[in-house]
Amino acid sequence: MARLQVLAPAVAVLVLTAAPARAGRPMSLDDLLTAVRVGDPQVSPDGRQVAFVRTTTDLGAGKRNADVWIVPADGSAPPRPLTRHEKTDNAPRFSPDGKMLAFVSTRSGAPQVYLLDLEGGEPRKLTDLSAGAQDPLVFSPDGKKLAFVSDVFPDCADEACNKKRRDEAEKNPVKVHRLTRLMYRHWDEWRENTRHHVLVADVATGAVTDVTPGDFDSPPDHYEDGGIAFSPDGQEIAFVSNRDGNDKEATTTNKDVFLVPVAGGAAVKLTVANAAADFDPVFTPDGASILVRAQRRAGFEADRWYLDLYDRKTKTKRTLFKEPDLSVDEFVLSKDGKTVYFTAEREGRTDLFEVSLSGGTPREIRRGGNIGALKAGQSILVFTESTLTAPSEIFLLPLEEKAGSPAAKSRQAKALTDENRGWRKDVAFSTPESLSTAGAGGARVQYWLVKPPMFDPAKKYPVVFLIHGGPQGAWEDGWSFRWCPSLWAAQGWVVVLPNPRGSTGFGQKFVDEISGDWAGKVMVDLNAVFDAVVKMPFVDAARQGIAGASYGGYAVDWILGHTDRFKAAVTHDGVFNLESMTTVTEELWFPDWEFLGAPWDAKAKEQFAKWSPHLFADRITTPTLVITNELDYRVPVDQGLQLFTALRRQGVPSEALVFPDEGHWVLKPLNSKSWHEAVFSWMKKYLEK
Repeated sequence: MARLQVLAPAVAVLVLTAAPARAGRPMSLDDLLTAVRVGDPQVSPDGRQVAFVRTTTDLGAGKRNADVWIVPADGSAPPRPLTRHEKTDNAPRFSPDGKMLAFVSTRSGAPQVYLLDLEGGEPRKLTDLSAGAQDPLVFSPDGKKLAFVSDVFPDCADEACNKKRRDEAEKNPVKVHRLTRLMYRHWDEWRENTRHHVLVADVATGAVTDVTPGDFDSPPDHYEDGGIAFSPDGQEIAFVSNRDGNDKEATTTNKDVFLVPVAGGAAVKLTVANAAADFDPVFTPDGASILVRAQRRAGFEADRWYLDLYDRKTKTKRTLFKEPDLSVDEFVLSKDGKTVYFTAEREGRTDLFEVSLSGGTPREIRRGGNIGALKAGQSILVFTESTLTAPSEIFLLPLEEKAGSPAAKSRQAKALTDENRGWRKDVAFSTPESLSTAGAGGARVQYWLVKPPMFDPAKKYPVVFLIHGGPQGAWEDGWSFRWCPSLWAAQGWVVVLPNPRGSTGFGQKFVDEISGDWAGKVMVDLNAVFDAVVKMPFVDAARQGIAGASYGGYAVDWILGHTDRFKAAVTHDGVFNLESMTTVTEELWFPDWEFLGAPWDAKAKEQFAKWSPHLFADRITTPTLVITNELDYRVPVDQGLQLFTALRRQGVPSEALVFPDEGHWVLKPLNSKSWHEAVFSWMKKYLEK
């Protein structure tokens, strides 16, 4: 087995980790809700500027607004706005000559593409589509064309037809959903009669061509990032699509990479031999090969991701590396085409690595935090990074003069933004601790422990365990605007974030061991963490709380039916009835894999009978707050309502929050405020008696 070469982690100018406990105030809910959000950094072609999206929140009005900002890559000046508008501006992309910036804005209604001359002047509206435009925005190498995604009616040949159909639907008093295929709704929207297509606009005239016509999503809905790439000669576009047939879009993960002429024509599949997912096509500079991020097992969305290089002439495929066991998340190719930079989860963090395009052993070049939004310039990488105690900021990492050469020293990252310094400097954070204990079969189970600010080891504190979703996910050393452990700890609780079986970043075997075993080894792992933590001298074992969302909500529902150790519980969008959930969720490949078959298969029925929390609901005695959302099509609203009904019928202290305008997550500022206030109030009611 190849050994991972590790460098000492680079030291950032901006320190994101929490300082030792010091005088200061606890973090407040307003700190979380009004924190400035930065993301989507883009490097100018000359490497001298970085554009990014900066989002602010007006809590009084309950609104967020995003603008495009820019900062010198050398840090010689502070960031400044490129756009200022009451409507949202996002997805900035530099033209190849660096003279123009494309972005998406809602300033005229539906989101449209705008072009901004960087030497001055007002943005020019490029598109005027009834369904609007959405990222990714991708310039052709000569800058004369711009590709993006828009929704179309597949039987329409032009925008005039699309507009007419939308206008007719808007005016029709009958608002019926007519379903003719699966995946008729996805995450939080109905999608029964429109398709994502790749459109190409002429930058000079605004004329638009649909290059992926037909009754297919190209790229798939909610999988748009990295779904479009121009060939170096500008004559072809690579895109991602599932073309196995309408109903199979909901039952298979088989997304493929296709190639189509920019002028239009027949699409040709590149990834013919792989029945699992293929994403993120990137051409090598000479156009001879295409790099693709790919999985191996069909139907398993949490399978490990590899980097495959397709030689277009020989039709052969080569995998860049198989060891160590790292699952590639984001990746970029160096400008000279010799080195691939990528992120991967590892041990509760997301780290940054490099590997030669010719293959070999990956080498760590920066340890997270949580690193994302990776982009490459001529001699630099830019990315966002956050920790459990700091929201994302934008960093720049200089690269060695010779890409891919062995490192003689660690590289130093430079912070280009520090947007939340104003409030962070006044807040007392506790430094999160990464700990572990032995779980099922003696396996090591990592968890994060966050103590309250101004922690006093002589005191005993309530403890709250937060269970992550997925189930193939992880608690990482990264910031969350939805479940922020530092804010939970600021309520005066010890907060624990377990990474049991199914958690990503601990090897694919660890991930695999939850499928078909939703309340087996994972529950042994969780109980091991619970037991280890309550033995700590500063933890009050008589005041334990538990909360979780999605699979985490499932875990809470299950645990409450099997123990009375917890004094309070919160379950958000949790799976309660496995059998009913599998027939109304949208991505059907997920329950098919996790429960070993379709709902009517014998093995699936055995799973439902063995692992469904609703079958043990009569044993629940813990006071429980149930949260469910009407636009959640992943774990539909009935799951929470079933649980709430069961609790109330048995006299268990319980309340429910039902948000009619939220999906799987509660995202709107005032809804989020209400969510946090209700959740914290519920926990305090039972943990602080």
